[in-house]
Amino acid sequence: MPRRAADMRARALAGLLAVAALWPAGRAWALEPIESFPRTMVDVRTHAGHQWFDTAVADTYERAEQGLMFVRRLPADQAMLFPQDSLQVASMWMKNTLIPLDMLFIDGHGRIACLLANLPPLTLDIRTCPTPVAAVLEIGGGEAAGRGIRVGDRVQYRLSPAGP
Repeated sequence: MPRRAADMRARALAGLLAVAALWPAGRAWALEPIESFPRTMVDVRTHAGHQWFDTAVADTYERAEQGLMFVRRLPADQAMLFPQDSLQVASMWMKNTLIPLDMLFIDGHGRIACLLANLPPLTLDIRTCPTPVAAVLEIGGGEAAGRGIRVGDRVQYRLSPAGP
């Protein structure tokens, strides 16, 4: 593994461990129903045309930490978007995620910079794209290949402004 990639993985793991250390001992895990997350439509423009996803937006730290944990089925037309506050190297994991996923890392120009396909469920392996990204889109495992989604494809979405 190249030294730079190993350094990035080590920093990402250290960050996740630091967050875990701050989690209050004995605090019960309270899941928010994904149906209550804000929603948006995401359009992935491929060589074969538009691929649309009805998308839950993980717009807070708590929602991003929860992600798709404990979801048993993700319909082919649904996804979860993890917008970043600024362009940054994003690190993801599959903790308590029961289904395989494809992760699309979206750069600041709205293009897929990295695509990690069919990630196995229930792992703590850190998944990272070395390119700073504006968002990560998670779709069902195999959906990217099935829909012809590739690195370089354009992704468009609109986020609602923050509440009051």
